Amino acid sequence: MQLIDTAKQLRYMKTAGKVAMDDQVRQLAKQLLKTGFDQLSDRERRVITGVAKRTQISRDANRAFEEKLTLGDRLADRVATFGGSWTFITIFLAVLVAWILFNSVILAWPVAAFDPYPYIFLNLILSMLAALQAPIIMMSQNRQAARDRVAAGLDYEVNLKAELEIMALHEKLDQIRSQHLAEMLRTQQEQLRLLIRVLALDGNAPGAASGSLTESTNPKEPPT
Repeated sequence: MQLIDTAKQLRYMKTAGKVAMDDQVRQLAKQLLKTGFDQLSDRERRVITGVAKRTQISRDANRAFEEKLTLGDRLADRVATFGGSWTFITIFLAVLVAWILFNSVILAWPVAAFDPYPYIFLNLILSMLAALQAPIIMMSQNRQAARDRVAAGLDYEVNLKAELEIMALHEKLDQIRSQHLAEMLRTQQEQLRLLIRVLALDGNAPGAASGSLTESTNPKEPPT
């Protein structure tokens, strides 16, 4: 029975904490962004929630992008990377030279070469290779642009959180300054009231009043 009550209390505390956190998030959105929480985008909601919960929102752009890549995307990137390397250029040149030498040497033999000069079959293979390689490279470039957009979005989240933190810090400093000025004003008013009270007490003292009256009615005569 006691365990059930403890579980209920924990569940109630979690629910209350979640409700309080939601209220804090909505209050921050209204206070800092001057809009409601429901009108924000998913990215801005994530940022304002991170500000309220004091959690880290910065992420690695490469890791965040690679999590969404498919097998075809990874294969296209590797093909594009290999096609733009010196290894591919060296192998490709070696194959071309071997192809040309092989067909040129066979021409001197009684057997006819399968691809004699001007190497029409080789030109067909090169055209097919270029036709396949061009869209693969374009796919890789499109993913690079998508990677740049992901990085820009993550940078926007970090910059937005930093801006919101600075705005909140400025509001706290302004609040502290206002409280300090209000306290100084209350202190000065209290000192002014005490000063007025002291002056009033000094003015209403009987000895001071009679002495001042005697001096005013019986002035001292100068000595002869």
